[in-house]
Amino acid sequence: MIIKILFSYIIGYLGITIEGYYIERFINMCRSNKIAIWHLKRKKEVQLDFRVNIHDFKKICNIAKKTRCKLKIKSKRGIPFLLHRYKKRKIFAILLIVIIFLTLLSSHFVWNVDIIEENGQELENIEKDIEEAGLKTGEWKTKINTKEIINKIRLQRSDVAWIGIELKGTNAIVRLVKADEKPEIIDDEEYCSIISDKAGIITKINAQAGTANVKVGDTVNVGDTLINGWMEGKYTGIRYVHAQGEIEAKVWYTKYKNIPYNITERKETGNIQNQYTIKFNNFKINLHKGVSKFKIYDTIETENKMKLFSNFYLPISIIKTTNKEVEEQQKTYKMEEAKTLGIQQLQEELDKEIENKESIVSTNINTYEKEDSIDVYVTYEVLENIGTEEKIVF
Repeated sequence: MIIKILFSYIIGYLGITIEGYYIERFINMCRSNKIAIWHLKRKKEVQLDFRVNIHDFKKICNIAKKTRCKLKIKSKRGIPFLLHRYKKRKIFAILLIVIIFLTLLSSHFVWNVDIIEENGQELENIEKDIEEAGLKTGEWKTKINTKEIINKIRLQRSDVAWIGIELKGTNAIVRLVKADEKPEIIDDEEYCSIISDKAGIITKINAQAGTANVKVGDTVNVGDTLINGWMEGKYTGIRYVHAQGEIEAKVWYTKYKNIPYNITERKETGNIQNQYTIKFNNFKINLHKGVSKFKIYDTIETENKMKLFSNFYLPISIIKTTNKEVEEQQKTYKMEEAKTLGIQQLQEELDKEIENKESIVSTNINTYEKEDSIDVYVTYEVLENIGTEEKIVF
């Protein structure tokens, strides 16, 4: 019975109102003749609404006569009635067929590449490398070899620890895990020296293995040897070791900024203008005329790809261009105001670089006045452990 009802949606069905004193007898006769009627709603004692498929309409007319009931057609539903309604609209029917055909054809292509980088870690230029490897929008799905693309990316990029590609509908989902940058590890059995990785003045040095090459108060540059990976004994002579030790030094972090006395500030007025463009793969149709009505503005562009289901994208997208009107205002700083502003900005930048604020020994500020601006230099003097291992090559 259920299959017959569902089939009626395809072949067409009628909404009927029947009125009479023998409605129960009418229903029983329909059932005994295996006529499917559904969606029964009783309005009055002598009135009933129901649905029946179009092939059984003549049968229920005969039953209605036998039970002395009156029938009235309230609605017509289903594909036959839909086709009959639009039979004179040939252009509509042709367009409908073309749209259905293009939709089915587009399902064989990839129209969206969704790149998911685990833990929010960004990989530079990964979109371009994936496209060059053979995965891009508009590509025929049967021509996409996911294993080959994965191998190309892994060989090309050392910062990718894992990559997986999944094709769902017209969507290609690429999942990536970024590789951790690991420093070169020197085995404890290997001979090495400790060299300086920063310029500074030595404040403490304790050579636990090896021979100290500098002393407290010495100035060192990047690459200078701090602890040699060898020891010399009176009777044993020179023997090589894996240098170990603790070296502390004063190092400097300097930032520079030029602050003009007269600047142009940009401020949004709150007025916006939205413009739309339809994009068919790489072909664009502008739905707006001319340029923005604002003289000065900032532009934000967003693209929304159309899709039928969660992973069935179409080669159509809507580009929304938002223009935000901006006012330009001239602002003049006095020398002290410009100086204070520069110091504040530079200190904020330096504070982001230095994790341990307690290691900051002193702050040195230098300013140099010019005719139309001021140069500001801020230097932090910081106590840090320096030194990195360097393998001894014989």
